[in-house]
Amino acid sequence: MALRLEAEGASVLVEVTRGRVVESVHRGRAVAVDGAGETVARLGDDASLTFVRSAAKPHQALSIITEGAAERFSLTDRELAVACGSHNGEAVHTETVLSILTKAGLDASALKCGAHEPYGKGAARALEEKGEKPSAIHNNCSGKHAGMLALSVHLGAPPDSYLRPEHPVQKLILERVAQFSGVPAGEIQFAVDGCGVPAFVLPLRAAALMYARLVATPPEFGEETAAACRRLVSAMLAHPEMVEGDGELDTELMRAGRGRFVSKVGAEGFYAAGILPCERWPRGLGLAAKLEDGDRNDRARPPAATELLRQLGALNEEDLKGLQKFARAVVKNNRGEDVGEVRPGFSLL
Repeated sequence: MALRLEAEGASVLVEVTRGRVVESVHRGRAVAVDGAGETVARLGDDASLTFVRSAAKPHQALSIITEGAAERFSLTDRELAVACGSHNGEAVHTETVLSILTKAGLDASALKCGAHEPYGKGAARALEEKGEKPSAIHNNCSGKHAGMLALSVHLGAPPDSYLRPEHPVQKLILERVAQFSGVPAGEIQFAVDGCGVPAFVLPLRAAALMYARLVATPPEFGEETAAACRRLVSAMLAHPEMVEGDGELDTELMRAGRGRFVSKVGAEGFYAAGILPCERWPRGLGLAAKLEDGDRNDRARPPAATELLRQLGALNEEDLKGLQKFARAVVKNNRGEDVGEVRPGFSLL
C-alpha cells in the first residue's frame, strides 16, 4: 500500500480572484527555521512528509567539493552553480554541463537523466529550427548528473551505475541529506525522481533546516563542510542564471535579493530558500514550502515564494518593483482583458 503524504491544517497560500471574488485557492504549508534549529514561523503542519525533489540539489552537490572532485577537475563556480540548478537547457547551460563532463573524461553519452524538451522557450525553438531532438544534456537536471558523474570518476566508482541508491555517490549524498536535515539516514524514505536518482522524503521542517544549515553551517559539522557550503552558496549567488535561467523564479529572486538569500524550486509545488545571516536573522534562516495541489501550472508558487521572502525581510519594497510578474500575476480572459489576479493570501509572522 502506498504511503500518503497527507498534511493536517494546510493553509491558504495563494488566492485566485475574478473581479472582487476569490474563485480558487491553493493551500499548502510553510515553515522557517533558523540555523540553531529554532522554528521562527509556520503555516500548517511542518512535521508532515514531503518530497524535496530538486530543492535537494545543493546538498547533492556538496560531496563534489568535500571529496576533492571539484579541486581535481578544477570546477569553476559557474559549473558548481549548474550542478545545483534546474536549468532551462539554453546554450550557456548545456555548454557548462559539457565542460564538467569533459574535465572528468566523459561526454554527454554518460548522462542517464533522460531527455526532455528544454524548459527555455528560446532553447526549444532553436532546437526545432535546426531540426534536432532534445538530448539528455537539455534535461534540467543534467548539471546535477554531470556533477555526480565527476564525483564517481574521482572516487573510482563505476559511472554507468551512478543512479543506483547503493552506488558510492548516492551513499555520500544520503549521508549529507541526513546530516543537514537531522533525520537519520536509515529513517529517510525515498523513491525515484524524474531524472532517475533517489528523491528524498522529509518532514517539511527538516527540509527548512537543511537550508538553514547550508547558509549558516553549524561548527560541529567541521570547517571542510562549512567551506564547501560557502563555496556552493557563493557560486549560486554569483551565477543565478545557471540555477534556472533568465526570467525564471530562482534566478530573478536571487538577483533581486542581491546576495541575501539562495532560492531553489522543486517539482510538484515545492520551494526552499536559505537566508544568509544578517541583522534580523543572525543565525541564518531556512525556508521550505509545499503547495498541496502540486501547482502543475506554476501559477501559485511564484507569489507564495515572493511573499514568504518579503514577510521574512529578505525582499523589500524596492526589490519587489522588479518582481511584479511573480508577486501578483494578472488573470486575463480570452479578449485580453484583466479580470482578476493570482495573489498571496497568508500572514506568516
